[in-house]
Amino acid sequence: MTLHPQEIEARFRRQAVRVTRQRAAIYAALVETTSHPTAEDLYRMVTRQHPTMSRNTVYYTLGVLRKAGLLQEVNVGHEVARFDGNVTMHHHLVCVQCSRIEDVMDQELDRLEISARQARGFHVLGHRVEFHGYCVSCRAGRREASPSQG
Repeated sequence: MTLHPQEIEARFRRQAVRVTRQRAAIYAALVETTSHPTAEDLYRMVTRQHPTMSRNTVYYTLGVLRKAGLLQEVNVGHEVARFDGNVTMHHHLVCVQCSRIEDVMDQELDRLEISARQARGFHVLGHRVEFHGYCVSCRAGRREASPSQG
């Protein structure tokens, strides 16, 4: 999804985030992808258009945007944080081999609830379901690598 600069500016202002060209570029790159990139991935993406942007700016901006609720940090069994510009209620498919993450939109999963007894006094604010397995590409690779049954 491509956001117009005015929409980015409006989202930033609603969350009291100061609008800068660099922040807008980082946010636009994030919301335009569904790949759940790392900070380094975003740095590479953004420096194509903004070659003078520093890694520090990317890392700092991700922190600012996360605190403002404009992105989610997705850290599902990965050695580094991944980021998601989609902050609406959704869930994930996670490949245990290549670390690919795909969004799952499912209203049944959205409605999951935990009983008060199971919550043990927690005031639950939300939930996210993660399904772990092998993506199509990795499944194909596993079939090619496994010995044929005779």
